Amino acid sequence: MQISGKSVRIFFLFLGFLVTGKNIFANTILIPMDEEQKNHLKAYGIAYWTLSKEVEVDWLLNYRGGSFACAALPAIENECIIRGVTYQVISDPAYSQIQSQIQAPDVNMEIMHLQKPPKIAVYSPKSKKPWDDAVTLVLTYAEIPYDLVFDVEIMDGLLAKYDWLHLHHEDFTGQYGKFFPSFGHEPWYKQQVAEYESVAKKYGFSKVSHLKLAVVKKIREYVAGGGFLFAMCSATDTYDIALSAEGLDICGEVYDGDGQDPSAQNKLNYDNCFAFKNFRTSTNPFEYEFSNIDNQPFERGLTEQNDYFKLFQFSAKWDPVPCMLTQNHTQTIKGFMGQTTGFKSKLVKSEVLVMGENKSIGETKYIHGTVGKGTWTFYGGHDPEDYEHRVHEEPTDLNLHPNSPGYRLILNNILFPAAKKKKMKT
Repeated sequence: MQISGKSVRIFFLFLGFLVTGKNIFANTILIPMDEEQKNHLKAYGIAYWTLSKEVEVDWLLNYRGGSFACAALPAIENECIIRGVTYQVISDPAYSQIQSQIQAPDVNMEIMHLQKPPKIAVYSPKSKKPWDDAVTLVLTYAEIPYDLVFDVEIMDGLLAKYDWLHLHHEDFTGQYGKFFPSFGHEPWYKQQVAEYESVAKKYGFSKVSHLKLAVVKKIREYVAGGGFLFAMCSATDTYDIALSAEGLDICGEVYDGDGQDPSAQNKLNYDNCFAFKNFRTSTNPFEYEFSNIDNQPFERGLTEQNDYFKLFQFSAKWDPVPCMLTQNHTQTIKGFMGQTTGFKSKLVKSEVLVMGENKSIGETKYIHGTVGKGTWTFYGGHDPEDYEHRVHEEPTDLNLHPNSPGYRLILNNILFPAAKKKKMKT
């Protein structure tokens, strides 16, 4: 009889959790996240998988690149081996020493306790193409489960089921990504327009822009109620633009059938925005930009060879949230482009927390803030391992980038909602 890989995993899991006695908790699994780790991205998947089996995980902030630790169960060891994740089994006294080192008041480290895997939703249309979303790529590669939701699910109030929501290559202004000049006659573009218009009609909206505004406002309610929002690429600036333009028409005729409000710019309400202020929207319906928030290539003056941004360092003990979100094995991250590549620093609100930037060109790349009881994080660019990322390109093969620092920032956000400071025994 042939035994499947899944059956083997179940057997080891069953064995690990049924065994009792001193030996089962006598050791600790340490998953290093520094340069010794063979597969950083799948290591996050191990942490998530362990939580899903009701085994708690310690996230060791600033210790060897943000390492993970948990009870040394055979099932977890086996899963690390299967997924090619570097791990060490250390004695509990040795782990106690590590904990004492981390807890020292003069050391910039902290232990965050992960107890429950967050339930993840990714906002994505049914007509999504393989090139459309780096987050679904990395979640799939790391073997972290997620549900796809889109306008129907959000309008029907299903966001409350989820702890974490991701927005990626979306245009919340209702202009279909401003792809009309280049791709307006392609079948995938026509399918997207038809899909959006159908949903707008279903909910009683005469325009897609009105539907998208309603979606944006429901997401804002979700965050204010305690949800965690993570957005990349054009979902960042178009989200704020849509909020600022509530009640205004900023769409060209090719997108909604009538002209724009010529005085819309002077009526924008920046108080509604999460992150940005004093920006100007693009009134040209054929320009592949939504506003001046984004640093365009001619403004950046960089090439793939010299495009980098720096992560800020935060106090693990006093500022654990941004410290979690910036865990990495390097502080210098390769830049990457997108429809929204990076944010002009002068247009970022003063209360927003900057976590990564290229100061030399006045560009903010990675930012964070709070709304009500929840938080949001915006990350400029589309795919951390595909510099220009053109439409119709093959999706990135993450088997070639298992240690990607840029992708690690995405996965930090996945575990962030599960974390609480660990109380040490005295």
